[in-house]
Amino acid sequence: MARYLELCADREEELCCAAKALSSPVRLRILRLLSSRTLNVKEIAAELGLPASSTAVNVRLLEEAGLIETCQQPGEHGAMKLCSRSCDLVTVRLTGEPMPESSVYTVHMPVGNFTDCEVVPTCGLGTETGKIGQPDRKESFYLPERTGAQILWSSGGYVEYRFPNPVPAGEKIAKISFSMELCSEAPGSRENWPSDITLWINGQDCGVWTSPGDFGNRRGRLTPAWVSDWNSQYGLLTTWAVTEEGCFVNGQRTGATSLKLLGLDENRVIVMRVGNSPEAVHPGGFNLFGRKSGDFEQDIIMTVEC
Repeated sequence: MARYLELCADREEELCCAAKALSSPVRLRILRLLSSRTLNVKEIAAELGLPASSTAVNVRLLEEAGLIETCQQPGEHGAMKLCSRSCDLVTVRLTGEPMPESSVYTVHMPVGNFTDCEVVPTCGLGTETGKIGQPDRKESFYLPERTGAQILWSSGGYVEYRFPNPVPAGEKIAKISFSMELCSEAPGSRENWPSDITLWINGQDCGVWTSPGDFGNRRGRLTPAWVSDWNSQYGLLTTWAVTEEGCFVNGQRTGATSLKLLGLDENRVIVMRVGNSPEAVHPGGFNLFGRKSGDFEQDIIMTVEC
């Protein structure tokens, strides 16, 4: 989902704070690092080759400007500050005239509201309070209580969702995107476990994101208490987008599939599928996290911009 920060010249203090935060190459590198990951201050410092003390100062300036969000996460040696980027687009209005309203439509879909699936053990799903059905049993994915799932996992296959097309007739779609938190799926967890995860819209391949692993090195910020420490804890926030120019994953072009091929103007239902393609080089499965699990308090979000 595209997240916006609008700044206005008549709010001088706020604008100057953001301008100061964006004036540093180091802080811009931090924002790029956090485009699809949550990192603590120590991890950011290690990635950039900087002292932890100066990294903490830069993180504080970005937080004060509203460009990143932080929360305290228990660590091995006391609490650590976990950082995530809070906006993808910054606009500055220098006049008193209001900016024209853009047409942006969003639909939030709980991860348990899939309409079709093909799952492979190890597989399962659970709410914020416990597992649903029996793990590694495909029939658990068809139990009525699956709609309350906050985490689901499979070693292969896919889950499919049907979204309503929210755009009124006559409006021209410029971009469609899907944002979700996910990672690979290994028995237990394994940091080095790549998985090629594909997203399809209306049957069209919209690009592959290679998850580096199944993350269990720390507790997820929102991970339910019933999830064991050695199991999957959190994922990375990943966004697939399609425009007239092609398809993109986390801002990087991944293919030529364009809006025209999706047939969005003719379809009032948008079918989204995510999982491992049969042709995947790394068919490492997937974990999909809802708003009450993992690191990010969100469901699957579809955003359509006109």
